[in-house]
Amino acid sequence: MRIASSFLTKNKALHYPLFRNYLLLRFAIILALNMQSTIVSYYVYKLTHDKLALGMLGLWEVIPAIGFSLFSGHFVDLKEKKTLLVQCSIGYLLLSAFFVLLAWPHMQASLSAHSIVWLIYVGIFAGGALRAFLSPASFALMGMLVPRDLYPNATTWSSTSWQIGAVVGPLLGGFMIALSGFQMSLVSVGCIELIALMALLRIPKQEILKKDKEPIMKSLGEGIKFVFSTQIILAALSLDMFAVLFGGAVALLPVYADDILKVGEVGYGWMRSAPGIGSVITLFILSFLPLKKNPGVKLLIAIAGFGVTTIIFGYCGVLGGNNAIFSIAGFGISWGFIIAFFMLLLGGAFDAVSVVIRGTILQVYTPDSMRGRVAAVNTMFISSSNELGAMESGITAKWMGTVPAVVMGGCLTIVVVGVTWFAAPMLRKLKLQPQPPKGA
Repeated sequence: MRIASSFLTKNKALHYPLFRNYLLLRFAIILALNMQSTIVSYYVYKLTHDKLALGMLGLWEVIPAIGFSLFSGHFVDLKEKKTLLVQCSIGYLLLSAFFVLLAWPHMQASLSAHSIVWLIYVGIFAGGALRAFLSPASFALMGMLVPRDLYPNATTWSSTSWQIGAVVGPLLGGFMIALSGFQMSLVSVGCIELIALMALLRIPKQEILKKDKEPIMKSLGEGIKFVFSTQIILAALSLDMFAVLFGGAVALLPVYADDILKVGEVGYGWMRSAPGIGSVITLFILSFLPLKKNPGVKLLIAIAGFGVTTIIFGYCGVLGGNNAIFSIAGFGISWGFIIAFFMLLLGGAFDAVSVVIRGTILQVYTPDSMRGRVAAVNTMFISSSNELGAMESGITAKWMGTVPAVVMGGCLTIVVVGVTWFAAPMLRKLKLQPQPPKGA
């Protein structure tokens, strides 16, 4: 009882029912999207056995994610957030139905693998466009459900729900592929998206804080100007963007699962889940031990640690091989797989520290009336860097080989941390006390 009481005392954001509904929404939608990404990536690799095709998935998502983010923040600030999220959820349901159709055996018999892959790229493009609106609308909605002094705690729990979805999604996706094939796996994605929609419908409409309509280019310029003039936000976003860009080893996991470690669908699902498992463990620790002292230094150390784990993961096949040393339920486990899994897990733990600090910076330092636009810029910086990182990994793996591409990415991540340490001294002095609300 004492532990439970201490937990609730330190996590006051959980006292708010609307915020708890928000967490369920966030968990379910991220679970579904991570499942879908896992299934579609493996499906594309099975159709093509081409590393570059995996990189192209990232390219086709990043183009609309960046392009639409230029405008999405303006509309998010002007629109009611719940309604916009409902529209995004319906769009994701339609997209899931499209992917189910592409995985239908009759479709595979009627179309060439090349045609199916290009149709998948069309679906990925549509998903990137939806995400450009989903991310800023979700960010803005969270800031309206809890008091400002609880933003650090709310950000920790928002990140936790995201990461739990990121853990369970790839793992469940891998198991579903093995158990029921691609089509039924994608049907289950749609079912989970319905759960997310039901959670969202339990949140009432929120007040529109920005009511004065101004020319769209002026509005966009104000959002970008705010980010670039707020040095602490710019430094945090730039650091994380380049770290994720160069450390995109996850995009090459199908290659490691099939060709290097030879662990198949189940092993692939476990590896895709490993970063999320590490993140969830870390986020639960942070719910008891908040990042109050020297958060900027901890951010730099965490991203450097992410780079080191990426390097070691790159060499997992060389260090441990792929010969099974024992098996569980028919799944052979090698030292190479063990090294890969724990490096991915540790990388996820380091990434969780970065996510919480960056998310708290955005919530604390952003005026209420600019949340949509600032979150849209964040999407361009951070979320899109995942897809650019996937593209970079696919191209470099095609050019120099899978292992050298991953190792080089980890090395470049460490270089970025070193440059930031000297170029952005204000980040080392960062404090995360809630700031008083400001106008746009």
